Amino acid sequence: MENFVIAHGDGDGVTSAALALAALGEATVYFSHPAGLYGDLKDVLEMSKGKLRRLVICDIAICERALPDLFELLSELSKSCEIVYIDHHPPPLRAGLKEVPIEVVLGSEECTAELTFKYFEDRLDWDMSRVALYGAICDYATTTDFFREALKYWDQRTIFFESGVLAQGLEGSRGQYDFKRHVVKHLSENRLPSSLSELLVKALIHTVSEEEMRRQLPELVRVVGSVAYVVNPPGSVARAANYARAIARKPVGVAAEEKGDVMVMSVRTSEEAIDLNSILRRICVRLGGTGGGHRSAAGARVPRDKFQEFLVELDKEINLLLRR
Repeated sequence: MENFVIAHGDGDGVTSAALALAALGEATVYFSHPAGLYGDLKDVLEMSKGKLRRLVICDIAICERALPDLFELLSELSKSCEIVYIDHHPPPLRAGLKEVPIEVVLGSEECTAELTFKYFEDRLDWDMSRVALYGAICDYATTTDFFREALKYWDQRTIFFESGVLAQGLEGSRGQYDFKRHVVKHLSENRLPSSLSELLVKALIHTVSEEEMRRQLPELVRVVGSVAYVVNPPGSVARAANYARAIARKPVGVAAEEKGDVMVMSVRTSEEAIDLNSILRRICVRLGGTGGGHRSAAGARVPRDKFQEFLVELDKEINLLLRR
């Protein structure tokens, strides 16, 4: 019988997967994202050939459009294996996860790595707390009681340095899933991110590349009302969205990549009044896409021919909130 861990491929997801792997002892690690979770779960079911014993899903928000099919699949899987869903994204606007017969661990202020560490705490050495700290720093979730207490046992500068290496190295490894599995294994053994030479080199290269992108963005950023956006930035869309917002002095930044007939976006805001998660879940479904994430950082996918309409609708939603 097999254990599977399905996680998001960013710093929080990778550290969560590492903690789950350390707790389980052995597991096949698979990476996914909200829009692809349903299809990837079907792949995992086929790969396991009926031998799936335990499935842990970490740091993957539930996509609004896939709700019925996803819940049906999880319910069917739960008849033959143990399923644990650990996440810190806001739940879907409709239908609760609690209706599905699986174990659900949800948080809001915590990162998923912290939630995963707490869930498996009885199986983990306390030293693995630093892996949870890496995930928290990668995901900007550094205000919890756990983070403050756990950090007291480590040197802050070292923890933040290692987290930076991990975050930047993973940003420079997009789509390189075998390498990310290697990182998960490395972290599950409580080894330093910087001791993995390939990760360290990728972090350095990506940091230089990101700075070059930042210098180019002023010529590439465009504006629709309260939204600053850039299409096909020469680097990380997450970083580009934040820089676009800052460069144009707008409350919301969007960075989009053209992938076939779909625009894949990262959206960022610094305004506390704006809840990107709820806005994008509403807008994207209307436009035939998907969207969601956190209040200040989220993602979206819409058909390419709906991109300009998406920007206009996003601007309308933002202005309604900022006028209150």
